[in-house]
Amino acid sequence: MNVVPDTSVVIDGRVSATIEDGQFEGATICVPEAVVAELEAQANDGIDSGWDGLEELQRLADLADDGVIELRYVGERPNAIERGHASEGEIDALIRDLAEDLDATFVTSDVVQAEVAQAKGLDVEHVSPEVREIGTLAVEEFFDDQTMSVHLKTDAVPKAKRGELGDMRYETIADEPLDEATMDEYAREVVDGAKEAPDGFIELSEPGMNIVQFRDYRIAIGRPPFSDGIEITAVRPIAQTDIEDYEHADELKERLLERQRGVLISGAPGAGKSTFAQAVARYISDHDNSVKTMEKPRDLQVGPDITQYTELGGEMAKTADALLMVRPDYTIYDEVRKTDDFEVFADMRLAGVGMIGVVHATRPIDALQRLVGRVELGMIPQVVDTVVYIEAGEVNTVYDVKTEVKVPAGLTEEDLARPVIQVTNFQTDEPEYEIYTFNRQVVTVPLNDEDGGPGNESGVDRIAKQEIEREIRSIAQGYVDVELKSQDKAVVYVEENDISTVIGKGGGRITDVENRLGIDIDVRTHDENPNYGAGGGSGGASANGGGSGGGSQPGQMVQPEITSRHIVIPVDGNHGETVEVQAAGEYLFTATVSRGGEIQVSRGSAIAEELERAIDRKDPVTIVPS
Repeated sequence: MNVVPDTSVVIDGRVSATIEDGQFEGATICVPEAVVAELEAQANDGIDSGWDGLEELQRLADLADDGVIELRYVGERPNAIERGHASEGEIDALIRDLAEDLDATFVTSDVVQAEVAQAKGLDVEHVSPEVREIGTLAVEEFFDDQTMSVHLKTDAVPKAKRGELGDMRYETIADEPLDEATMDEYAREVVDGAKEAPDGFIELSEPGMNIVQFRDYRIAIGRPPFSDGIEITAVRPIAQTDIEDYEHADELKERLLERQRGVLISGAPGAGKSTFAQAVARYISDHDNSVKTMEKPRDLQVGPDITQYTELGGEMAKTADALLMVRPDYTIYDEVRKTDDFEVFADMRLAGVGMIGVVHATRPIDALQRLVGRVELGMIPQVVDTVVYIEAGEVNTVYDVKTEVKVPAGLTEEDLARPVIQVTNFQTDEPEYEIYTFNRQVVTVPLNDEDGGPGNESGVDRIAKQEIEREIRSIAQGYVDVELKSQDKAVVYVEENDISTVIGKGGGRITDVENRLGIDIDVRTHDENPNYGAGGGSGGASANGGGSGGGSQPGQMVQPEITSRHIVIPVDGNHGETVEVQAAGEYLFTATVSRGGEIQVSRGSAIAEELERAIDRKDPVTIVPS
């Protein structure tokens, strides 16, 4: 009797099990070379099923050595084209053809294979995959009631993050390191459990990395060569809250239900963002709203009424297209991180879907700033109208975001009115930030003194000083210093031989600058400046008046390139983010890095001339995240 098994039944280990049960005892087991090739390829890629299949072949060899069966390898290895079309059934077809040529019983645990083989007239033995009850995984034994995550690695002592939200400790939880054999056993148990348990699934399976959802646990398994040893990271939510447990719950509940909103839930890692998002999702769902989630991986703990979606065809944009057909009232997007994520979030929000995104941010305003450069500035309040900042498991700050056409705070001239994004503290009803375009740059200006520079200089004052200085520097040849007297009056100190150039014939040039900036400017020489020399003479570091505190922040050194029309600054990373450009540690201007990884400044502008002078002086130019 000839028996031809396919890849599925070899991986399951059911061939040897069936032989040991006496069904195929004495038969000739004909293993196709196509099966061996497929298992070998999977094992080389670090996929567990390949190793499982190779172990089954070794068991068959042992049974042949014992005389229980005869073992033969038949057929030819598939070529590259056939292997490339394996997902389309090319390898399966080769195996069925061999079974037909050998007049053999075809054994498979794949129901599709069984149906096709029967339709072609083969003698088929369909062996259902063995389903075993999954108990407690070994990695679960490392958890207690206060454990959020467990971290295991070959040759390392097990560690865990334990404690309350906002007060997590990364601590050792065992005395001895784990060896490779134990780690491999743990990893295989996790993957097998995810395949076989009804409440488990494999979220991601790539060479060197598996991400598994098993009951309440999200488990990531790294293997060489992706990692330098077998590593298992298991995460479990330690708290499930209701929205009523949070401060300002009544106001937030009313806000979420009155109409579909665009909400960003932000905070540092481990602050409790996902826990709050889960509470919001359950609350909205319980109040007659259709709620879905977009997650990769799927680890939010929500009820059965909320469907959890992941990437469709490897793209969240395709998931969004599908969700627009499903028409949810609200979608929870966990996590919004890359530019593509922000674009998908914005597209769904502008299509009328209520969106709640989970975002990493270290300050409340940072979550909103991550939209700058990724979403057209004027559309930001239509995309996000609420920012909730979570700290230590509590709602720390809530911002209301809206657009007004007004003169930005700190400026006085009516003709400077423009669309301004006003960020208001939801609890105090006091505006805290304004975001707008000033001299072709997007600026975020704090309206209180807490974020000010030296001497509690306000953000508006810093912006005004920088812009005045840029304008005057484009005219003057020497050192320029600016002193703000009030919101609508400033004194500019220049070299004596620059006085007539800056003022211009009949005062026309300085009048033009005043009209552009909406501020009265008094031009004087440095000798009239009582502070002249205190900051280091004509090279004083106080000349630029703030920015991010001068050279106090480390930055990425860059090499600007001057073209006929632009100065191009290549930036490594920070794509779509707002950054500061500094020369010799001094603030020059703020800009947004393009998706192509560069900043372009048009030549002839005051900013470009200042930058060119810095390049001519061979000042080091650096990029600092704002």
